Amino acid sequence: MGKTFVEKVFSKKMGRPIKTGEIVEVIPDIAMSHDNTAAISMIFREIGVDKVFNPDIHVIVLDHASPAPSEKYALNHKIVRAFVEKYGIKNFYDVNKGICHQVLSEEGFALPGKIIVGSDSHTTTYGAYGAFGTGIGRSEMAVIFATGIIWFKIPESMKITVKGKLPEGISAKDIILHIIGNIGSDGALYKSVEFCGDAITDLSIAGRMTIANMSIEMGAKNGFIAPDKKTLSRLEPRAKTDFEIIRADPDAEYAGELEFDINNLEPQIACPHTVDNVAPVSAVNRKKINQAFLGSCVNGRLEDIETAASMIRGKKVNKNVRFLVFPASMKVWQEAMAKGYLATLIEAGAIVMNPGCGPCLGAHEGTLAPGEVCISSSNRNFKGRMGSREAEIYLASPASVTAAAIAGKLVDFREI
Repeated sequence: MGKTFVEKVFSKKMGRPIKTGEIVEVIPDIAMSHDNTAAISMIFREIGVDKVFNPDIHVIVLDHASPAPSEKYALNHKIVRAFVEKYGIKNFYDVNKGICHQVLSEEGFALPGKIIVGSDSHTTTYGAYGAFGTGIGRSEMAVIFATGIIWFKIPESMKITVKGKLPEGISAKDIILHIIGNIGSDGALYKSVEFCGDAITDLSIAGRMTIANMSIEMGAKNGFIAPDKKTLSRLEPRAKTDFEIIRADPDAEYAGELEFDINNLEPQIACPHTVDNVAPVSAVNRKKINQAFLGSCVNGRLEDIETAASMIRGKKVNKNVRFLVFPASMKVWQEAMAKGYLATLIEAGAIVMNPGCGPCLGAHEGTLAPGEVCISSSNRNFKGRMGSREAEIYLASPASVTAAAIAGKLVDFREI
Protein backbone atom coordinates (compact mmCIF):
# COMPACT_ATOMS: atom_id res chain seq x y z
CA MET A 1 0.00 0.00 0.00
CA GLY A 2 1.33 3.43 -0.99
CA LYS A 3 1.75 6.44 1.24
CA THR A 4 -0.16 9.71 1.44
CA PHE A 5 1.55 13.08 1.13
CA VAL A 6 1.75 13.62 4.88
CA GLU A 7 3.23 10.17 5.49
CA LYS A 8 5.85 10.77 2.79
CA VAL A 9 6.86 14.27 3.89
CA PHE A 10 7.39 13.12 7.48
CA SER A 11 9.13 9.92 6.37
CA LYS A 12 11.62 12.07 4.49
CA LYS A 13 12.10 14.34 7.48
CA MET A 14 12.59 11.46 9.91
CA GLY A 15 14.72 9.33 7.59
CA ARG A 16 12.50 6.28 8.13
CA PRO A 17 9.02 5.09 7.14
CA ILE A 18 6.26 6.93 9.02
CA LYS A 19 2.63 5.83 9.29
CA THR A 20 -0.62 7.58 10.18
CA GLY A 21 -1.11 7.84 13.93
CA GLU A 22 2.58 7.88 14.87
CA ILE A 23 3.85 10.61 17.16
CA VAL A 24 7.10 12.19 15.97
CA GLU A 25 9.38 15.04 16.98
CA VAL A 26 10.82 17.19 14.19
CA ILE A 27 12.69 20.41 13.59
CA PRO A 28 10.50 22.37 11.14
CA ASP A 29 12.04 23.87 8.04
CA ILE A 30 10.35 27.22 8.69
CA ALA A 31 8.71 28.64 11.83
CA MET A 32 6.65 31.77 11.23
CA SER A 33 5.24 34.20 13.76
CA HIS A 34 3.79 37.70 13.52
CA ASP A 35 2.69 40.40 15.98
CA ASN A 36 2.13 37.65 18.55
CA THR A 37 5.93 37.18 18.71
CA ALA A 38 5.79 39.69 21.59
CA ALA A 39 3.69 37.29 23.68
CA ILE A 40 5.75 34.31 22.48
CA SER A 41 8.96 36.04 23.57
CA MET A 42 7.60 36.28 27.13
CA ILE A 43 6.95 32.52 27.20
CA PHE A 44 10.41 31.95 25.71
CA ARG A 45 11.97 33.86 28.61
CA GLU A 46 10.03 31.75 31.13
CA ILE A 47 11.62 28.62 29.64
CA GLY A 48 14.92 30.00 30.87
CA VAL A 49 16.96 29.66 27.69
CA ASP A 50 18.80 32.75 26.53
CA LYS A 51 19.64 31.56 23.03
CA VAL A 52 17.41 30.88 20.03
CA PHE A 53 18.07 27.34 18.82
CA ASN A 54 18.36 28.28 15.14
CA PRO A 55 17.46 31.86 14.22
CA ASP A 56 17.58 31.06 10.50
CA ILE A 57 14.43 28.89 10.50
CA HIS A 58 12.36 31.75 11.94
CA VAL A 59 10.47 34.30 9.87
CA ILE A 60 8.70 37.14 11.68
CA VAL A 61 6.26 39.52 9.97
CA LEU A 62 4.41 42.42 11.62
CA ASP A 63 1.04 42.46 9.88
CA HIS A 64 -1.98 42.02 12.14
CA ALA A 65 -2.02 45.55 13.55
CA SER A 66 0.27 47.43 11.21
CA PRO A 67 1.16 50.21 11.51
CA ALA A 68 0.41 50.08 15.24
CA PRO A 69 -3.08 51.55 15.88
CA SER A 70 -2.59 52.08 19.61
CA GLU A 71 0.05 52.39 22.32
CA LYS A 72 -0.56 48.75 23.25
CA TYR A 73 0.31 47.53 19.77
CA ALA A 74 3.18 49.97 19.43
CA LEU A 75 4.70 48.42 22.58
CA ASN A 76 4.15 44.93 21.13
CA HIS A 77 6.03 45.92 18.00
CA LYS A 78 8.82 47.46 20.03
CA ILE A 79 9.22 44.21 21.97
CA VAL A 80 9.34 42.21 18.72
CA ARG A 81 11.98 44.48 17.18
CA ALA A 82 14.15 44.20 20.30
CA PHE A 83 13.74 40.39 20.32
CA VAL A 84 14.74 40.16 16.66
CA GLU A 85 17.80 42.34 17.26
CA LYS A 86 18.92 40.48 20.39
CA TYR A 87 18.71 36.99 18.91
CA GLY A 88 19.90 37.69 15.38
CA ILE A 89 16.72 36.79 13.51
CA LYS A 90 17.50 38.03 10.02
CA ASN A 91 14.20 37.05 8.39
CA PHE A 92 12.25 39.95 9.86
CA TYR A 93 9.70 42.02 7.94
CA ASP A 94 8.37 45.17 9.56
CA VAL A 95 5.01 46.91 9.13
CA ASN A 96 5.69 48.01 5.55
CA LYS A 97 5.80 44.54 3.98
CA GLY A 98 2.35 42.96 4.15
CA ILE A 99 0.47 39.91 5.41
CA CYS A 100 2.67 37.08 6.68
CA HIS A 101 1.36 34.34 4.38
CA GLN A 102 1.69 36.51 1.29
CA VAL A 103 5.15 37.69 2.34
CA LEU A 104 6.49 34.18 2.96
CA SER A 105 5.18 33.12 -0.43
CA GLU A 106 6.68 36.11 -2.24
CA GLU A 107 10.01 35.78 -0.45
CA GLY A 108 10.45 32.13 -1.38
CA PHE A 109 10.03 30.45 2.00
CA ALA A 110 6.95 28.43 0.97
CA LEU A 111 8.44 25.50 -0.94
CA PRO A 112 7.40 21.96 -1.89
CA GLY A 113 8.22 19.22 0.58
CA LYS A 114 8.94 21.60 3.47
CA ILE A 115 7.42 21.39 6.94
CA ILE A 116 6.26 24.89 7.86
CA VAL A 117 4.64 25.84 11.15
CA GLY A 118 3.23 29.22 12.11
CA SER A 119 1.60 30.79 15.14
CA ASP A 120 -1.35 31.60 12.90
CA SER A 121 -4.10 29.16 11.97
CA HIS A 122 -3.98 30.04 8.26
CA THR A 123 -0.46 28.67 7.91
CA THR A 124 -2.24 25.96 5.90
CA THR A 125 -1.85 28.44 3.00
CA TYR A 126 1.59 26.99 2.15
CA GLY A 127 0.02 23.73 1.04
CA ALA A 128 -0.68 25.56 -2.23
CA TYR A 129 3.05 25.17 -2.93
CA GLY A 130 3.20 21.49 -1.98
CA ALA A 131 4.39 22.11 1.59
CA PHE A 132 3.04 20.76 4.86
CA GLY A 133 1.83 23.95 6.51
CA THR A 134 0.00 24.08 9.81
CA GLY A 135 -0.82 26.48 12.61
CA ILE A 136 0.53 26.01 16.15
CA GLY A 137 0.09 27.71 19.51
CA ARG A 138 2.23 30.38 21.10
CA SER A 139 3.71 28.01 23.70
CA GLU A 140 4.69 25.58 20.95
CA MET A 141 6.41 28.37 19.05
CA ALA A 142 8.26 29.46 22.18
CA VAL A 143 9.57 25.91 22.55
CA ILE A 144 10.74 25.95 18.92
CA PHE A 145 12.62 29.18 19.64
CA ALA A 146 14.25 27.42 22.60
CA THR A 147 14.81 23.87 21.32
CA GLY A 148 13.91 23.82 17.63
CA ILE A 149 11.61 20.84 18.19
CA ILE A 150 7.88 20.29 17.86
CA TRP A 151 5.90 17.06 18.04
CA PHE A 152 3.12 15.91 15.73
CA LYS A 153 0.68 13.05 15.61
CA ILE A 154 0.65 12.10 11.93
CA PRO A 155 -2.91 12.88 10.79
CA GLU A 156 -5.20 10.70 8.74
CA SER A 157 -5.57 11.86 5.14
CA MET A 158 -8.63 12.88 3.17
CA LYS A 159 -8.77 13.22 -0.61
CA ILE A 160 -11.06 15.84 -2.13
CA THR A 161 -11.42 15.76 -5.91
CA VAL A 162 -12.94 18.81 -7.59
CA LYS A 163 -14.10 18.12 -11.14
CA GLY A 164 -15.36 20.30 -13.94
CA LYS A 165 -14.79 23.75 -15.39
CA LEU A 166 -15.45 26.90 -13.38
CA PRO A 167 -18.33 28.92 -14.80
CA GLU A 168 -17.30 32.39 -15.91
CA GLY A 169 -16.49 34.64 -12.96
CA ILE A 170 -16.76 31.87 -10.37
CA SER A 171 -13.53 31.60 -8.37
CA ALA A 172 -11.52 29.50 -5.94
CA LYS A 173 -13.31 31.23 -3.06
CA ASP A 174 -16.64 29.93 -4.34
CA ILE A 175 -15.18 26.41 -4.58
CA ILE A 176 -13.84 26.31 -1.03
CA LEU A 177 -16.97 27.90 0.48
CA HIS A 178 -19.06 25.29 -1.35
CA ILE A 179 -16.91 22.47 0.06
CA ILE A 180 -16.95 23.86 3.61
CA GLY A 181 -20.70 24.40 3.42
CA ASN A 182 -21.15 20.74 2.45
CA ILE A 183 -18.84 19.02 4.92
CA GLY A 184 -19.05 21.46 7.83
CA SER A 185 -16.51 23.21 10.02
CA ASP A 186 -15.36 19.87 11.48
CA GLY A 187 -15.70 17.79 8.32
CA ALA A 188 -11.93 17.37 7.98
CA LEU A 189 -10.99 17.65 11.65
CA TYR A 190 -7.25 16.96 12.14
CA LYS A 191 -7.02 15.57 8.62
CA SER A 192 -4.35 16.13 6.00
CA VAL A 193 -6.53 17.14 3.05
CA GLU A 194 -5.23 16.54 -0.47
CA PHE A 195 -7.05 18.61 -3.10
CA CYS A 196 -6.94 17.29 -6.66
CA GLY A 197 -8.90 17.21 -9.89
CA ASP A 198 -9.06 19.28 -13.07
CA ALA A 199 -10.74 22.23 -11.36
CA ILE A 200 -7.85 22.49 -8.87
CA THR A 201 -5.04 22.18 -11.43
CA ASP A 202 -6.78 24.80 -13.59
CA LEU A 203 -6.53 27.34 -10.75
CA SER A 204 -3.80 29.96 -10.60
CA ILE A 205 -1.32 29.79 -7.70
CA ALA A 206 -3.30 32.60 -6.06
CA GLY A 207 -6.46 30.51 -6.37
CA ARG A 208 -4.72 27.50 -4.89
CA MET A 209 -3.60 29.64 -1.96
CA THR A 210 -7.25 30.48 -1.34
CA ILE A 211 -8.16 26.78 -1.23
CA ALA A 212 -5.28 25.82 1.08
CA ASN A 213 -5.78 28.88 3.30
CA MET A 214 -9.40 28.03 4.08
CA SER A 215 -8.86 24.30 4.60
CA ILE A 216 -8.46 25.17 8.30
CA GLU A 217 -12.09 26.37 8.26
CA MET A 218 -13.21 22.74 7.89
CA GLY A 219 -10.85 21.63 10.64
CA ALA A 220 -7.98 20.37 8.48
CA LYS A 221 -4.47 20.04 9.88
CA ASN A 222 -3.14 21.00 6.47
CA GLY A 223 -4.37 21.43 2.91
CA PHE A 224 -2.15 20.13 0.13
CA ILE A 225 -2.09 20.69 -3.63
CA ALA A 226 0.49 18.78 -5.64
CA PRO A 227 3.07 21.03 -7.34
CA ASP A 228 3.10 21.26 -11.13
CA LYS A 229 4.56 23.49 -13.87
CA LYS A 230 2.65 26.51 -12.53
CA THR A 231 4.19 25.98 -9.11
CA LEU A 232 7.71 25.62 -10.46
CA SER A 233 7.32 28.69 -12.67
CA ARG A 234 6.27 30.69 -9.64
CA LEU A 235 9.14 29.40 -7.50
CA GLU A 236 11.95 29.57 -10.02
CA PRO A 237 12.94 33.20 -9.40
CA ARG A 238 12.35 33.26 -5.64
CA ALA A 239 13.02 29.91 -3.89
CA LYS A 240 15.21 30.48 -0.82
CA THR A 241 16.60 26.94 -0.75
CA ASP A 242 16.60 23.69 -2.68
CA PHE A 243 13.43 21.65 -2.40
CA GLU A 244 11.99 18.27 -3.30
CA ILE A 245 8.53 17.73 -4.74
CA ILE A 246 6.61 15.16 -2.73
CA ARG A 247 3.34 13.70 -3.96
CA ALA A 248 1.07 10.98 -2.63
CA ASP A 249 1.49 7.53 -4.13
CA PRO A 250 -1.24 6.53 -6.63
CA ASP A 251 -2.29 3.66 -4.33
CA ALA A 252 -2.26 5.70 -1.10
CA GLU A 253 -4.96 4.84 1.42
CA TYR A 254 -7.30 7.62 2.62
CA ALA A 255 -9.61 7.87 5.61
CA GLY A 256 -12.18 9.43 3.29
CA GLU A 257 -12.62 10.52 -0.32
CA LEU A 258 -15.06 13.15 -1.59
CA GLU A 259 -15.90 14.46 -5.06
CA PHE A 260 -17.39 17.81 -6.05
CA ASP A 261 -18.58 18.85 -9.49
CA ILE A 262 -18.43 22.62 -10.00
CA ASN A 263 -19.65 22.87 -13.60
CA ASN A 264 -22.83 24.64 -12.49
CA LEU A 265 -21.56 26.28 -9.33
CA GLU A 266 -23.28 29.57 -8.40
CA PRO A 267 -21.65 32.42 -6.47
CA GLN A 268 -21.37 31.26 -2.84
CA ILE A 269 -21.63 33.22 0.41
CA ALA A 270 -21.03 32.28 4.05
CA CYS A 271 -23.71 33.87 6.19
CA PRO A 272 -23.38 34.98 9.83
CA HIS A 273 -21.96 33.72 12.09
CA THR A 274 -20.06 30.63 10.93
CA VAL A 275 -17.95 29.85 7.88
CA ASP A 276 -19.92 26.68 7.11
CA ASN A 277 -23.26 28.55 6.99
CA VAL A 278 -22.98 28.67 3.20
CA ALA A 279 -25.64 29.35 0.59
CA PRO A 280 -25.82 30.66 -2.97
CA VAL A 281 -25.72 34.48 -3.01
CA SER A 282 -29.21 34.35 -4.55
CA ALA A 283 -30.54 33.07 -1.20
CA VAL A 284 -29.66 36.36 0.51
CA ASN A 285 -30.14 38.66 -2.46
CA ARG A 286 -30.90 42.34 -1.77
CA LYS A 287 -29.64 42.38 1.84
CA LYS A 288 -28.32 45.92 2.38
CA ILE A 289 -24.69 46.37 3.44
CA ASN A 290 -22.68 49.15 5.09
CA GLN A 291 -19.16 47.97 4.30
CA ALA A 292 -17.34 45.87 1.72
CA PHE A 293 -13.86 44.56 2.50
CA LEU A 294 -11.50 43.30 -0.19
CA GLY A 295 -8.25 41.89 1.18
CA SER A 296 -6.82 39.47 3.79
CA CYS A 297 -4.49 36.50 3.46
CA VAL A 298 -7.11 34.60 1.46
CA ASN A 299 -8.14 37.20 -1.17
CA GLY A 300 -5.91 40.27 -1.21
CA ARG A 301 -3.73 39.24 -4.13
CA LEU A 302 -3.17 40.93 -7.47
CA GLU A 303 -5.74 38.90 -9.38
CA ASP A 304 -8.36 39.70 -6.71
CA ILE A 305 -7.71 43.43 -7.06
CA GLU A 306 -7.75 43.07 -10.85
CA THR A 307 -11.18 41.45 -10.62
CA ALA A 308 -12.50 44.32 -8.52
CA ALA A 309 -11.01 46.99 -10.80
CA SER A 310 -12.37 45.39 -13.96
CA MET A 311 -15.87 45.17 -12.47
CA ILE A 312 -16.00 48.70 -11.05
CA ARG A 313 -14.40 50.53 -13.98
CA GLY A 314 -16.85 53.20 -15.13
CA LYS A 315 -19.08 52.68 -12.08
CA LYS A 316 -19.25 54.08 -8.56
CA VAL A 317 -19.26 52.66 -5.07
CA ASN A 318 -22.74 52.96 -3.59
CA LYS A 319 -23.07 56.13 -1.51
CA ASN A 320 -24.10 54.11 1.55
CA VAL A 321 -21.11 51.75 1.40
CA ARG A 322 -17.51 51.97 2.60
CA PHE A 323 -15.45 49.91 0.17
CA LEU A 324 -12.09 49.13 1.82
CA VAL A 325 -9.31 47.61 -0.28
CA PHE A 326 -6.24 46.16 1.49
CA PRO A 327 -3.60 44.69 -0.85
CA ALA A 328 -2.00 41.61 0.73
CA SER A 329 1.54 42.97 0.43
CA MET A 330 3.50 46.02 -0.62
CA LYS A 331 4.56 44.13 -3.73
CA VAL A 332 0.89 43.53 -4.62
CA TRP A 333 0.15 47.19 -3.85
CA GLN A 334 2.92 48.37 -6.20
CA GLU A 335 1.92 46.00 -9.01
CA ALA A 336 -1.74 47.00 -8.70
CA MET A 337 -0.72 50.66 -8.79
CA ALA A 338 1.50 50.14 -11.85
CA LYS A 339 -1.33 48.39 -13.70
CA GLY A 340 -3.80 51.18 -12.87
CA TYR A 341 -6.06 49.01 -10.72
CA LEU A 342 -5.77 51.19 -7.63
CA ALA A 343 -6.50 54.37 -9.58
CA THR A 344 -9.63 52.74 -11.02
CA LEU A 345 -10.81 51.72 -7.57
CA ILE A 346 -10.10 55.14 -6.07
CA GLU A 347 -11.91 56.93 -8.91
CA ALA A 348 -14.93 54.74 -8.22
CA GLY A 349 -14.94 55.73 -4.54
CA ALA A 350 -13.07 52.85 -2.90
CA ILE A 351 -10.64 53.51 -0.04
CA VAL A 352 -7.27 51.92 -0.78
CA MET A 353 -5.40 51.14 2.42
CA ASN A 354 -1.91 50.00 3.39
CA PRO A 355 -0.90 46.33 3.05
CA GLY A 356 -1.87 44.30 6.10
CA CYS A 357 -4.63 42.30 7.72
CA GLY A 358 -6.91 45.30 8.18
CA PRO A 359 -10.49 44.60 9.34
CA CYS A 360 -9.99 40.83 9.29
CA LEU A 361 -8.67 40.89 12.85
CA GLY A 362 -11.29 43.30 14.12
CA ALA A 363 -10.58 46.38 16.13
CA HIS A 364 -7.94 48.14 14.03
CA GLU A 365 -9.22 49.49 10.70
CA GLY A 366 -12.70 49.14 9.27
CA THR A 367 -14.32 48.30 12.60
CA LEU A 368 -18.07 47.62 12.43
CA ALA A 369 -20.66 49.33 14.62
CA PRO A 370 -23.65 47.51 16.15
CA GLY A 371 -26.21 46.56 13.52
CA GLU A 372 -23.87 47.10 10.56
CA VAL A 373 -23.44 44.57 7.76
CA CYS A 374 -20.19 43.80 5.97
CA ILE A 375 -19.43 41.59 2.99
CA SER A 376 -15.83 40.45 3.15
CA SER A 377 -13.36 38.47 1.05
CA SER A 378 -11.66 37.29 4.27
CA ASN A 379 -11.92 33.86 5.84
CA ARG A 380 -13.86 34.22 9.11
CA ASN A 381 -17.21 35.74 10.05
CA PHE A 382 -17.54 34.93 13.75
CA LYS A 383 -19.39 37.30 16.08
CA GLY A 384 -17.19 40.24 16.97
CA ARG A 385 -14.56 39.38 14.36
CA MET A 386 -14.67 42.92 12.94
CA GLY A 387 -15.73 44.87 15.98
CA SER A 388 -19.26 44.79 17.37
CA ARG A 389 -20.75 41.40 18.22
CA GLU A 390 -24.03 42.86 16.99
CA ALA A 391 -22.66 43.32 13.45
CA GLU A 392 -23.05 40.79 10.64
CA ILE A 393 -20.26 39.53 8.36
CA TYR A 394 -20.83 37.69 5.08
CA LEU A 395 -17.92 35.97 3.33
CA ALA A 396 -17.70 35.81 -0.44
CA SER A 397 -15.42 36.09 -3.45
CA PRO A 398 -13.80 39.34 -4.63
CA ALA A 399 -16.36 39.51 -7.45
CA SER A 400 -19.27 39.23 -5.02
CA VAL A 401 -17.71 41.78 -2.66
CA THR A 402 -17.24 44.28 -5.49
CA ALA A 403 -20.74 43.73 -6.83
CA ALA A 404 -22.20 44.43 -3.38
CA ALA A 405 -20.07 47.57 -3.03
CA ILE A 406 -21.57 48.87 -6.28
CA ALA A 407 -25.15 47.81 -5.61
CA GLY A 408 -25.21 48.64 -1.90
CA LYS A 409 -26.62 45.19 -1.19
CA LEU A 410 -25.82 41.53 -1.62
CA VAL A 411 -26.31 40.58 -5.28
CA ASP A 412 -25.24 37.96 -7.78
CA PHE A 413 -22.19 39.60 -9.34
CA ARG A 414 -23.38 38.48 -12.78
CA GLU A 415 -26.06 41.17 -12.50
CA ILE A 416 -23.30 43.79 -12.36
